[in-house]
Amino acid sequence: MSTMTTPAAPALTLRDSFIELPARERARALLDDGTFRELLGPFDRIESPWLSLQGIVCQADDGAVIARGTIDGKPAVIAAIESAFQGGSIGEVSGSKIAAALELALRDCERGRIVQPVVLFETGGVRLQEANLGLAVIAEIQAAIVALRRHVPVVGVIAGMVGCFGGMSLAAGLCSYLIATKQGRLGMNGPEVIEQEAGIEELDASDRRRVWQMIGGEQRVATGLADALVDDDAHAIRAAIRDAFARGVPTAHRSEQVSVYLERLARIDPANVSPETMREVFEQDSAAAPRKEQ
Repeated sequence: MSTMTTPAAPALTLRDSFIELPARERARALLDDGTFRELLGPFDRIESPWLSLQGIVCQADDGAVIARGTIDGKPAVIAAIESAFQGGSIGEVSGSKIAAALELALRDCERGRIVQPVVLFETGGVRLQEANLGLAVIAEIQAAIVALRRHVPVVGVIAGMVGCFGGMSLAAGLCSYLIATKQGRLGMNGPEVIEQEAGIEELDASDRRRVWQMIGGEQRVATGLADALVDDDAHAIRAAIRDAFARGVPTAHRSEQVSVYLERLARIDPANVSPETMREVFEQDSAAAPRKEQ
């Protein structure tokens, strides 16, 4: 009599989706069990003073979660942006929380107490209702990343589904290491903005396949604008973050390689830009100039 064995469950069913988690739970999933401690949480009610004046309901944490704890027993701080509130846009309060968290980590590092910083990007960029204030605080975030990365790697994660755009895409580019999923997107301008300003002939924002081919996580890793492509799995992302910190501070950050990227830009034909041609430009010299310490 033959017996029938039950096939093993597909690996997909064993994953713990990171994308489906709200910002607070994303931060909790990356920290060691029992170490999550939120700073300026909802009960502190640090809200935007500007949104209510424009008839917009505020959120008690202004869409930014700051958590301290440990990763593999080492002190860490995570700044997680909540995409469900105003599309993850950065305003005066949410941006100040992120900048202050990084600045406090910098102060600790300068005193010899290394704190591992992680930024979970999920944002369309500056909050239009707080435009100038939001832009100013994004500049503070960028300055804090540049100062902090001299002491310890600053690790960014773009998981999805909003992506990372606007001024915060520049902040992501300043990170020592950038981790992305296939669902994540990275660009200065979002597809809808490009279509609105340049026309549908330039980019059809409804063509999701095309959009992800151009600015999705897989393409950004293939063209050297992100460092690691991971599955939508909390454990995989945590492992990638752990690996990034283990690699130490890069010998040269992306933003310090101006001549390299200018040379690449010079080899791009604006009339023939495609995912394939962009990869070709990177592949021609990626082996000749490794960026990171191994």
